[in-house]
Amino acid sequence: MSARRRKKHEEPEEHENEERWMASYMDMVTVLMCMFIVLFAMSTVDAKKFEQLKDSLATGFGQVKTQKIDTASGVVVPPKHVDESGKSTDFALAQQEAQNLQHLKDLIQAALTRDGLQDAVELKIDERGLTIGLVGNSTFFDSNRAELSPRAVAVLNDIGPVLAPEAYDVSVEGHADLRQPGAPYPTNWELSAGRATSVLRHLVEVNGFPQGRIAAVSFGSARPVAGYTGTTDSDLAQNRRVDVVVLSAQPDVIRKLIPQALQSPAPTPTTAPAASR
Repeated sequence: MSARRRKKHEEPEEHENEERWMASYMDMVTVLMCMFIVLFAMSTVDAKKFEQLKDSLATGFGQVKTQKIDTASGVVVPPKHVDESGKSTDFALAQQEAQNLQHLKDLIQAALTRDGLQDAVELKIDERGLTIGLVGNSTFFDSNRAELSPRAVAVLNDIGPVLAPEAYDVSVEGHADLRQPGAPYPTNWELSAGRATSVLRHLVEVNGFPQGRIAAVSFGSARPVAGYTGTTDSDLAQNRRVDVVVLSAQPDVIRKLIPQALQSPAPTPTTAPAASR
């Protein structure tokens, strides 16, 4: 009776799952399928793009074994900026901008020459635009003062009417020499800011320059003129300055070409800036 009762409560014998291997096999097949898909995708290469990549890398590393390598020197212009005749449209725009800035420079120079002030400023065209340098505080400002001198007023009265009708933005940038200023200016930041603001106010309030297109910036003594970093009278005078910068609104890629464009024949003359602003 006890033997029969023990047999009745015995657990049924478990059978081994003989199909467990199928799960592992299916996982392996899935992984293999994914691997072959990736391999196929990697083997499908755009031959044209691959050639372009190969030529570009060869050019960059100085290799010259392939005939398709770009071996041009100087400024390399992307194909999208070249018209059907093969002429760079970016360079043409840079030439036009350089010509517009040169025309503006000539107008300013003529106005200053008319009043005998042609040597009072320094005019320079670069990739930023046209810089009109008011250099030396003995000419434009008294020592440690931000008020405009009579000569500075005369210069601005020649410059302002030329700049006002143009579409360019203008940055008036004040600089100071390395010496510490006296009262009421605690640092050169305040002194150079005061001088830049004096120039800005005269251009806006007297010469009618649109106030939405002009700003005053103070650099203190942080940006001395290259080659004038010492403490001689000449070095100090060169760094006591206010720069009136006529800013080119062209994209960077075009502005970088302006110095080179100045050395090349210009397109048909115009009197207005080429770019819309």
